[in-house]
Amino acid sequence: MLKILHLAPQNYAGVPYSFFDMHNKCGDYSRLITYHKNPRNFLEDICLDLPLPNYSIAKNWRSKKVKDREEQKVETAPIFRPKNFFEKFYFDVSDSLKKKKINQAINKYNLDDFDIIHYDAGLDLFRNSSQAKKWKKEGKKIVCCYYGSDLRIRGIIKELDEISDLNITSEFDHLKLKEDLHYLFYPYDPSELPEKQKEENEEVTIIHSPTNRKYKGTDLIISVIDKIKNEKKIKFLLMENMDRLELLKIKSRCDICIDQVGGTMGGTGYGKAGLETLAMGIPTITNMNDDYKNWLPENPFAVANNSDELYKKLNELIDSNDLRNEIGFKGKEWVKKYHSYENVDQKLKELYKLKKII
Repeated sequence: MLKILHLAPQNYAGVPYSFFDMHNKCGDYSRLITYHKNPRNFLEDICLDLPLPNYSIAKNWRSKKVKDREEQKVETAPIFRPKNFFEKFYFDVSDSLKKKKINQAINKYNLDDFDIIHYDAGLDLFRNSSQAKKWKKEGKKIVCCYYGSDLRIRGIIKELDEISDLNITSEFDHLKLKEDLHYLFYPYDPSELPEKQKEENEEVTIIHSPTNRKYKGTDLIISVIDKIKNEKKIKFLLMENMDRLELLKIKSRCDICIDQVGGTMGGTGYGKAGLETLAMGIPTITNMNDDYKNWLPENPFAVANNSDELYKKLNELIDSNDLRNEIGFKGKEWVKKYHSYENVDQKLKELYKLKKII
């Protein structure tokens, strides 16, 4: 039995929790430590609830990082470095202030007893990676898993990257940003989902639930929806900042989901939201470049990369209930095949063996 510890800044979209849950249900032992609480009601294992600055200066600072990254348009992941003395001072003080609480958690939950340490989002408990370096010296195996903007915007934490035994990602575009990444479908258990419901003779209902409008191309999506509304009778739901379980209930009554089209800095492809609607048998539209579209095995998505393609795909799905049912069924089966706990656990252990972790 492997003892696998997951550490994550937050339980992003519930993905770190799914890894933790997968390990335990597939016969290993795992815990998940999150540094900050996710505000969207995702399940937690152990949350340290460390303070996360949300005042205006911190928000503007994070927004500037996103803007700078967009303007650079570099083709490799940046190496994280404090931009100036004040940024370095902030991280040094932050590490110092949370050290006592972190050390208490390490002792309380016996975190030193784990053999494999997964750093979800590629970030240690401390910004200087001091805990990761300590565990590495003790013979622990280190795995970094990148999910999205962690690699695109923040970049690689050099001290952690240098001691990592395995680097994995569930984002196709990351494979070009960092050459030693291995792709792994993230695990998903659809048993949490409500059954898809549909009332007879109800108008076609389309849902879009962005966590970040800019990343998901929400303005473009709304403009296409407005055009179609002038031509056909449809219902459009734009759902934001909702309790997750309530949102899933609403999704279960929808006919079509638009995940993302034409956004910036969100990558291409799909995330947890798109996977949820696929697993409910709901045709799901997202953007994918040609490389990704052709690479993804048995691609179950309706692909639209711009307003014209979105308009065309929506009309095809709105006009044909049979097409919606066909695509919905294929999507549901695809999730079981590629994202099931058993499949992902097997693939991950193959990577462990490849890198001599086990």
